[in-house]
Amino acid sequence: MALLKIKSRDECMYDCISLGEVMLRFDPGECRIRNAREFRVWEGGGEYNVARGLRKCFGLRCAVVTAFADNEVGKLLEDLIMQGGVDTSFIRWIPCDGICRNVRNGLNFTERGYGIRAALGVSDRANTAASKLKKGDIDWEYIFGKLGCRWFHTGGIFAALSDTTPDVVTEAARTAKKYGTIVSYDLNYRNSLWSHSGGKERAREVNTEIARYVDIMLGNEEDFTACLGLEVEGNDENFRSLNLEGYKKMINKAVQTFPNFKIAATTLRTVKTATLNDWSAICWADGQIYKAKDYINLEILDRVGGGDSFASGFIYGLMTTGDAQKAVEYGAAHGALAMTTPGDTSMASLKEVEDVIKGLGARVIR
Repeated sequence: MALLKIKSRDECMYDCISLGEVMLRFDPGECRIRNAREFRVWEGGGEYNVARGLRKCFGLRCAVVTAFADNEVGKLLEDLIMQGGVDTSFIRWIPCDGICRNVRNGLNFTERGYGIRAALGVSDRANTAASKLKKGDIDWEYIFGKLGCRWFHTGGIFAALSDTTPDVVTEAARTAKKYGTIVSYDLNYRNSLWSHSGGKERAREVNTEIARYVDIMLGNEEDFTACLGLEVEGNDENFRSLNLEGYKKMINKAVQTFPNFKIAATTLRTVKTATLNDWSAICWADGQIYKAKDYINLEILDRVGGGDSFASGFIYGLMTTGDAQKAVEYGAAHGALAMTTPGDTSMASLKEVEDVIKGLGARVIR
């Protein structure tokens, strides 16, 4: 029996649509934010990064639902999204007064980290256009009912942006399920987003409600605990070491608590230094646990977006093979490759992902 009942390509305009905020990332390269004299800019956002990976690396038809302040920064973000091949038809443009008193676009300053110096993210995203989205702003009936979409992805970052965004998530997920679209959700807990709006208690309240509509639940070593109250036995509080058996028990408990979960997956990361991590992933499907191969001492250039790239590879594997083991391998390999290049989004090709899965080495290609 198939793990998932996924709609055919022929009956849908889109393979995947993501809902979430897209910010302008300022990258100081090898420098620190506080000392930088120049920055490279990228577009990025937890939910968007998944659609971007599915389009650019895996060749699927993807779109993003988001909102921008209608100014030149918003137009830059739109242009960056277009370069990644993601459809921009569902961007909601909000008039801006010229100095962003009423609405603005989100900025994210991110240091990559090196050795003993951790990666650092400084978000400047209050009062953004995406945070102002509310129930009724998006015509989900048109998107899922008329145009058709095989997979819908969103996550806990967007849900944490304001008091109105959780309702947008549930409205979208309900409509997606009404039309047979698979719904995936990445918990993506960020303490900074919840600290002034109820903390972990509010995060658990919001995410527990959303979880009722989710088919595929994704998270990392901290997310399931912070967002759903599911503890991982044997992990220390700083997640310096990971207990695989504890993860297996936690995922089994998650699917018992939320029987609508058809699949649950988590990345496994042990941070030895900012530039040296152990990396893998596991998923639960059809009553069994599947684990990707271990990437021991994986050398990291830029860890931001590694989990999102896992998600896009994992989704691609599920959509094209229906095999949980293959899917978790696609996810782990894509996430590993994404962390070898700068920016939030993957620069990998499908061939490179499959070569990593096969265990081919990193000898020079000529």
